[in-house]
Amino acid sequence: MRATGQGEAAAARGHRGVHAEPRRAMLGRLPIGARRLLWPLLVAAAVAVLVTGVIVVVQPTGPTPAPAATQALDAPPPTSPQPGAPSATTPGATTSPAVASPTPTPAAKPTTGRPVAPAGPAATSKRKGVGVWTFDGVSQALANSGASWYYTWDVKHQGVTSPQGTEFVPMIWGAKSVTASNLQQAKQNGRYLLGFNEPDLKGQAEMTVEQALELWPQLQATSLPLGSPAVAWGGDRQGEWLDRFMAGAKQRGYRVDFIALHWYGGDFTTANAVNQLRSYLQAVHDRYNLPVWLTEFALIDFSDGVRFPTQEQQAAFLTAATRMLGGLSWLQRYAWFGLPATDKDQTGLFRTGSTATAVGRAYQAAR
Repeated sequence: MRATGQGEAAAARGHRGVHAEPRRAMLGRLPIGARRLLWPLLVAAAVAVLVTGVIVVVQPTGPTPAPAATQALDAPPPTSPQPGAPSATTPGATTSPAVASPTPTPAAKPTTGRPVAPAGPAATSKRKGVGVWTFDGVSQALANSGASWYYTWDVKHQGVTSPQGTEFVPMIWGAKSVTASNLQQAKQNGRYLLGFNEPDLKGQAEMTVEQALELWPQLQATSLPLGSPAVAWGGDRQGEWLDRFMAGAKQRGYRVDFIALHWYGGDFTTANAVNQLRSYLQAVHDRYNLPVWLTEFALIDFSDGVRFPTQEQQAAFLTAATRMLGGLSWLQRYAWFGLPATDKDQTGLFRTGSTATAVGRAYQAAR
């Protein structure tokens, strides 16, 4: 679909004055001889009291060690994500440091000025992908999503930094994209190549079957594993665009390594939508006996304008659908449409680099 301490010291001094007066009054009532005998003892006692008082005053003014928890809050954050660290957008994640945990998450903002690397999900499926176009925080959102692969409807990913372990897959979008420069960039930037984008749909690649077949050898020449043109609909039907393309490719001896498909559901009931998606994928696989990549999917009703489900309905579908897709041995990869979430793109996963939608949180949990 996508087109391209002073108070303490004063108190101590006051306490010493109160206790001195009674001692002087008692000394004045004794005989002179007794005074001479007791004087050294009293002087010694007074000195002892003064020394004790000094100790009492000095001790509280020293530095008090910070509790272990406070030290943990002041420590700079790690410079790379820790395995198993919760994403900032994961429900139930906490920023309070746990004493028993070997890698507590600091709650205080870093004061070192160093950028903090986003912590994505600890594990994910190698099948799980997403369609990406640029927005504020796109690279952080991609890292936080847990996607194993992504594409941009282009041969490059300008403005998007690939997270470690996340694969970019290039696409030759349409007829005008078939240039020597684009084909060379595709070879340099990816291990797979996606074919034309919705050639059966006006406003997208919009190509005839014959035009696509004429250009196909140039895509083939990259030697990359090559996906079929991704049709908008009818991939399971005899005589429709994909069926005619596959027949022509077979007749000419052209190579197609896997089938790329798009699917959008207009029935927002989770069980119905998941069953419809599975039936479509199964029919296409049975027809061509090739691995399948589902490169766009979501719930959007195009039957009368554009109608979206609620976030809760979309999230429930995503959760159930990805679970179903994980059980299809011939379904090699899938990509949700898409990463950015706006009022227009209500199927999106992230509004900012770290702010996931309800659908985004469901995607993060998908394995």
